[in-house]
Amino acid sequence: MNTSRTVADLRLAVAQRRSCAPSGAERRRVGLVPTMGALHDGHLSLIRRARADCDTVVVSLFVNPAQFRPGEDLEAYPRDEGRDAALAEAEGVDVLFAPPEEEIYPPGFDTRVRVGRLTSVLCGGPDRRGPDHFTGVATVVVKLFNMVGPDVAYFGQKDAQQALVIHRLVRDLDIPVAIEVCPTVREPSGLAVSSRNAYLDRAERERAAALSRALAAAETAVAGGERSADAVLRAARAELEAAHVQPEYLELRSARDLSPARRVNGATLLAVAARVGETRLIDNTILEAK
Repeated sequence: MNTSRTVADLRLAVAQRRSCAPSGAERRRVGLVPTMGALHDGHLSLIRRARADCDTVVVSLFVNPAQFRPGEDLEAYPRDEGRDAALAEAEGVDVLFAPPEEEIYPPGFDTRVRVGRLTSVLCGGPDRRGPDHFTGVATVVVKLFNMVGPDVAYFGQKDAQQALVIHRLVRDLDIPVAIEVCPTVREPSGLAVSSRNAYLDRAERERAAALSRALAAAETAVAGGERSADAVLRAARAELEAAHVQPEYLELRSARDLSPARRVNGATLLAVAARVGETRLIDNTILEAK
């Protein structure tokens, strides 16, 4: 496995692997899995999908300061490059990109990529993480796409809003990369795997599982014929209240464009964010009226 620290080395490593294709063979397919490190089973599922689909797999490890608000956990965010590198190599990753911050944001850097309405709701609400969070995400993702030139990039459904934002910027900016969104990976309790789960103590971890139970309660209500947003949200909220978890938001929105949903018609996103102790967690499910 090649480990690159600079954009120049990264591009060279990817170019060398593309050039390995025999004369006359199809262009070698490159897959990118962008991460902030602290790799877990969710990341590994993306890497395995990329490995199955692509000739070359690139994984980035970069804790992106541009997507953290002041007072968030930028400094505390878990970092263990040695562990991450060992996991990546065991999964057959070809190129690991682990740049220092100044390689991504050199002195004088003054450009941002801002996606519009999709970033102003849910996690992008002004009393939440705010749209600047997604501006930070969009900016670093576009930079990674330009650096790697992947054919496919892989993201997790747990970050559903982020995935929609990336779909939008790829369409709007005509970036020639396919976006694959892979299913959320869960712990046995149902808790969605996340790097921030490391912050939870045992009691908090048990309470945090209420997020997935809330989603399951909504799925059960819809499967039983319920279509009213108010009724579906009541079923979900009851599970949170039983665990004494106060949601930051619990909302039904179109899975296509995040417009508010008054009824479950077609693909409808149920998204939840909550703090358990000091840890902010998110989760979601797609409800389908059948």
